[in-house]
Amino acid sequence: MSQKQTNLPVVNPKAAGIDVGSRTHFVAVGQRAEDVRSFGCYSADLTKLSEWLKEEGITTIAMESTGSYWKGLFQQLQHDGFEVLLVNGKHTKNVRGRKTDVLDCQWIQRLHSLGLLSGSFLPDEFTGQLRQYVRNREHLIEQAAVYAKKMKQSLRLMNIRLDVAIRDIVGESGKAIVEAILQGQRDPLQLAAMANYRVKKSKAEIALSLEGNWKDEYLFELKMSYDLFNVFQQKIAECDEKIEHLLTHHLIGCIADGKVQTHMNTRTVKKKVNKNAPKLNLQEICARLTNGINLYEIEGVSNITILTLLSETGLDLTKFPTAKHFASWLALSPNNKISGGKVLSSNVSHHNNKLAQALRRAANAIGNMKAGRLNQFFRRIAFRYGRMAAITATARKLAVIIWNMLTKNEPYRYEETAVYNDRLRKLQLKNIQKRIMALNIHSDELNFATT
Repeated sequence: MSQKQTNLPVVNPKAAGIDVGSRTHFVAVGQRAEDVRSFGCYSADLTKLSEWLKEEGITTIAMESTGSYWKGLFQQLQHDGFEVLLVNGKHTKNVRGRKTDVLDCQWIQRLHSLGLLSGSFLPDEFTGQLRQYVRNREHLIEQAAVYAKKMKQSLRLMNIRLDVAIRDIVGESGKAIVEAILQGQRDPLQLAAMANYRVKKSKAEIALSLEGNWKDEYLFELKMSYDLFNVFQQKIAECDEKIEHLLTHHLIGCIADGKVQTHMNTRTVKKKVNKNAPKLNLQEICARLTNGINLYEIEGVSNITILTLLSETGLDLTKFPTAKHFASWLALSPNNKISGGKVLSSNVSHHNNKLAQALRRAANAIGNMKAGRLNQFFRRIAFRYGRMAAITATARKLAVIIWNMLTKNEPYRYEETAVYNDRLRKLQLKNIQKRIMALNIHSDELNFATT
């Protein structure tokens, strides 16, 4: 270690570093060989680990881990009164030489004692609990989609092209026809008559799509897939009930603590409901938790977007000092790499952030709209840099809007397309005037035709 590194002031003298593993945790309380110990992953081992840290007089701990192996140890140490930081692995991987678990935990302890590590964002207890339910719900939806796709394949192998005539075979019309097929109905006209009147294809065309070869092996596969799809739909409904109960209980607790007003009149914003959206009055619950700040007034924001926000960060965004910090945590800001005063790269970092993905989906929906300020912003960016860049830029703008609404307690200011274009035109004229003044251009030098 260089002399310059040695002379760095020690900020946390009672610091420990932990390299968390799947079966063994390596703990360092100093830089000597005897300052490192290893512990198992069982509850009894975690208790011994905590007791040893107390004996060593440790008050603050930094740990590095990937996956979910850190959660049990993190909760144990927090329960025992330690200050615990969960550190991003990117901030601790610059150790030189041969990489071992012992060196890793000592390097983490060294960096933490010098105050060079910062903890990752972690939700509160309610948000963490809601996050687990919501992520489990997303997994159930993905599994249901797998069996819906398998149903399409089974029908296609029998040359039953119901997926061509009806857009969603697990919708109201599709399920009615599939159930009739599984009950033994084979007449295309009678099957087509079960389609809802809102289906765009004619009954005659639907009947044509239901002519095929009914083979037992594919019918058996269709029945198994349909039964499993219904099982997952039932589990999703149970998950929705659990989420609604948790949100309602949290709202009642906030009202009892005086954090939320008892009576509140909020304007309900009509939104297009996705088939996978939770079956609960999320708009009213969210509006009451924010004391009247209705996030649904933002274009493109849906039930899925709000539920993801509630479960990933919660409605308290004060942990992020500015909107730029929030956008950077979402990995929606350019990751500028500068060397010698020159920007080498400004690509956005790729992170598996659930909230960022939800905001990107909302931005994509905004791009499919026909009016509004955000839609015009999307089109302007897409014209210059392409649709993918427009999705990222609009998602970042949504993040900034949400941060301002929740932290500054200000309503969303919707702006019509004409008003937005007029404001943009005035801004462009102002920039042109500044450019003219910078170049010292006189009025007689401006030769252009005006109408």
